[in-house]
Amino acid sequence: MIWDDFLIRWTRIASNVTFRYFLIAGVAFFLFYFILNGVLANRKMQAKFPKLKDYSRDITYSLITILIFATMAAVVFVLLRPYTMYYRDVEKYGWTYFYLSFPLMFLIHDAYFYWAHRIMHHPRLFKAIHKVHHQSTNPSPWTAYAFHPFEAIVEAGIILVLGFVLPVHQAAFGLFMLFQFSYNVYGHLGYELYPKNFQRTWIGKWINTGTAHNLHHQYFHGNYGLYTLIWDRLFGTLREDYEKKFDQVTQSTAEPKMEKHLA
Repeated sequence: MIWDDFLIRWTRIASNVTFRYFLIAGVAFFLFYFILNGVLANRKMQAKFPKLKDYSRDITYSLITILIFATMAAVVFVLLRPYTMYYRDVEKYGWTYFYLSFPLMFLIHDAYFYWAHRIMHHPRLFKAIHKVHHQSTNPSPWTAYAFHPFEAIVEAGIILVLGFVLPVHQAAFGLFMLFQFSYNVYGHLGYELYPKNFQRTWIGKWINTGTAHNLHHQYFHGNYGLYTLIWDRLFGTLREDYEKKFDQVTQSTAEPKMEKHLA
């Protein structure tokens, strides 16, 4: 009986995440790479566009990642359900905690990703695992889930971590993962969406941006954060050229470019 539940949950999760991947990444790709590519040309971090083979590679790896995510989720929500802190009845902790769990998941995932990401940049791990993601030196929305299978297991590990660290309603977790993927698509979009000088505001200096992550893909080091730059600033891994690059891609079309980027 439990394996029937496992298969049903796995199928539902895999179908939902696949649909979400093609819907969100696909809409972003269509809008920014076809409809708005001329209007927002000055907002593009790298002048050239990825090649068809890059899109195909990213989609293929992303589909494998989705299957791994679905497997991890089914394991946690079905096989390990009695041992985790995931719950289904909102009244168990109340609506106040339901909403409070979002910033808690945000902070935990941000820390988890930063350290896992830095570790995967160890030369041996990078060559064996993380290099797959960095084949997209000029990422696109399709790159968001383009991981080596072993990296996908590490990324999916947050499902297990959250389940043993704090109580999380399963619906809250689902909404959080929707946010996670959407922000991940923005991080790989190739265009900067935040306004000019955002990186210098009291909150913007701590928020990870598409510019920061694009620089990471270009140069393979620095800017390891996911949602924030908190850990990068604390541990000195924020790239020195970040603010200059952000200025370059957010200046108006009437202003001369600070430098011409060669992809």
